[in-house]
Amino acid sequence: MAERRDRLDQPRQPRGLRPPRIDAEAFGQWTEKVARFLGTGRYLIVQTVVIICWVGWNALAPKDLRFDPYAFLFLTLILSLQAAYSAPLILLATNRQDDRDRINLEEDRSQDRQAMADLEYVARELAAVRLALGEVVTRDFLRSELTRLDGTRDQAAS
Repeated sequence: MAERRDRLDQPRQPRGLRPPRIDAEAFGQWTEKVARFLGTGRYLIVQTVVIICWVGWNALAPKDLRFDPYAFLFLTLILSLQAAYSAPLILLATNRQDDRDRINLEEDRSQDRQAMADLEYVARELAAVRLALGEVVTRDFLRSELTRLDGTRDQAAS
């Protein structure tokens, strides 16, 4: 009897709320962009201007136009939320950079190993060429032998 693939005693899909699927690479790229922006002077200037305007408006505007009249509680909340989200985003971006650095380091080590092996091969080949050249007749040796032979021929002829 053939086994059925669909089991009637189990649901096909899990029940309840499922977390949305998030593309890890796209999210990682986004966190790097945010972290890069948070580390710029432009961001610091914009944040400073916004805070100065916020404090100025809520300190100097008439009481009925102020939107944060209670000792800047809303400003404190906004800055706390910004810090609560920026710190993990910066850590995520840093972890991605560490992963890239680790991969680059492994690639550099692999290339270094290959370069070292190539260098050792060339050194062995050079040593073999030097040994082979040691057995080759040099110009000075040939000249001295010819001079010696010429001297022995002259002696034999006289």
